[in-house]
Amino acid sequence: MLRARDQVFALLEAALARSPGEATELVYHENREATTRFAENLIHQNMDSTDARVIVRLVKDGKVAVASTNDLSDAGLAQVLDNAAQIASLLEPDASFPGLADPATATAVRAYFESTANDSPAARADAIRQIVDLAKPQGIQTAGLYQVETQAIAVANSKGVRHWHTETRAELSISASEDATTAQGWSIGAARDRTRLDAAQLGHVAIDKAMRSRNPEAIPAGDYTVILEPAAVGQMLLFLGFLAFSGKSFAQGRGVLSGKIGEKVTGDNITIYDDAFLPEYPGVPFDFEGTPKQKVALIENGIARGVVHDRRSARQAGVASTGHALPPDNARGPYPKNLVMSPGTASLDEMIASTARGILVTHFWYLNYLNPMKAQLTGSTRDGTFLIESGKITKPIRNLRATPAVLEVLSRAEMIGRDRVVYPQYSAVMYVPALKIAAFPFVEDTES
Repeated sequence: MLRARDQVFALLEAALARSPGEATELVYHENREATTRFAENLIHQNMDSTDARVIVRLVKDGKVAVASTNDLSDAGLAQVLDNAAQIASLLEPDASFPGLADPATATAVRAYFESTANDSPAARADAIRQIVDLAKPQGIQTAGLYQVETQAIAVANSKGVRHWHTETRAELSISASEDATTAQGWSIGAARDRTRLDAAQLGHVAIDKAMRSRNPEAIPAGDYTVILEPAAVGQMLLFLGFLAFSGKSFAQGRGVLSGKIGEKVTGDNITIYDDAFLPEYPGVPFDFEGTPKQKVALIENGIARGVVHDRRSARQAGVASTGHALPPDNARGPYPKNLVMSPGTASLDEMIASTARGILVTHFWYLNYLNPMKAQLTGSTRDGTFLIESGKITKPIRNLRATPAVLEVLSRAEMIGRDRVVYPQYSAVMYVPALKIAAFPFVEDTES
């Protein structure tokens, strides 16, 4: 069980009182992670761990130091404060430090569900049994991970900021295969409330894709019309978060949207924003500096509207923080962890039916940067790639390496799905639809 709010703030208040800094910020983060892994239709690992740490940002003589500890005893907290003070004494003054956040009210969200917090190994095993019961009669092997997390986050500083948030998260990822090289399927689901995860449905999707992926054929590389399922869209958005929407890269002039606010950067039908208050998957309503989080329009009807900021990047840009700071020991700068793409009106079946020749992509594998200044990525299709001919899926094809420049391909989005799903990756989530995009570039068969 996580520490209670009063217990945590008693620790933080005592630490603030004894801090040798002129200004001090404390971030408390406690995480319980319970994981069940399975492979070859068998559970092979159950793990349950809890850790808590305090991150100190201490300001002294204009110098700013960060230190952290998971020793939350009085002696441990005293030591980490001393460590931060010693580090500060070795640094040069930080003229660009914007100071600590002032107190402000953050809108509370409901992100904590007892159903998830009280999840058991037996409940996770039952969910996996439902998947295996579907797979075995088809000769399909399944593997994956069922993980639940319970977190508490608190921010307190010497200016009077006091924020507290608890949340739960359940995630089920399934890989299905008949043969490691020829028939693979995949699905993933995430929810704050584990009762909203339908293990049998997710298992059916992964198994069905694996069965339909038998004996894939090679097709030539080139530009194809693609229909990207929501996970593939989410994976591209994750990278836009760093390359286009971060206030740090924007302020330094190396962001894809640097100098382009107010300009057309995608098709008119694309709207993307960051929203921690999304009912389908609410996020943390404040950031790790204690600034209340704002809903931020990033691209609106194809026009670049803004980026997210922490206090440092906001100062550089001459604006106010939007409440998107990551923990103080993270050097990446601000990040939008709740990206949302507005829906369209089409169903996935309508997208397929409208396609004379194209490719249906389940998701990408090992997507990574290729040309950051163009938001160009590289990665291969995976776990269900199918050829569409005359409005129908006709056969599975071998995986292809794609090299999309994300904003450019979003300029060629012809149809947008009306249904959206929560797609999780790392500590971020995207709420995204499927997309039909013209002239999506594939450069090689990854299995040739």
